[in-house]
Amino acid sequence: MPVTFNHTIIPCRDREATARFYRDLFELPEAPSWGPFTNIQMSDGVLIQFAAPPLDEIQMHHYAFLVDDELFDRARQRLLDQGVRTWADPFQQQPDKINTEHGGRGVYFFDPAGHGLEMITRPYL
Repeated sequence: MPVTFNHTIIPCRDREATARFYRDLFELPEAPSWGPFTNIQMSDGVLIQFAAPPLDEIQMHHYAFLVDDELFDRARQRLLDQGVRTWADPFQQQPDKINTEHGGRGVYFFDPAGHGLEMITRPYL
């Protein structure tokens, strides 16, 4: 069997609100959840589980999502409508701009738990 990515756990204080942010942004249906996890499932089958960490401190992680051009436009507009700041770069030097350096479009922003997200329309490789 080839290696494929199956799931990850994203730490957050409010797992329901954070999962809802991702579902609404990326237009994903609700997924079955259990135990300490609130889950979403990507269209390729990857499961993302949201859970409160055992410690009070959450360290920032980076997650990048590849989307098509139409979803990019809708999702970016939802971010703007919600007042979520976006940048064209990971260092937050180009606010409210779109990155076009890799033959597609991309933006960086933060989720409700403070994790750095990236949404791109073309893979880097």
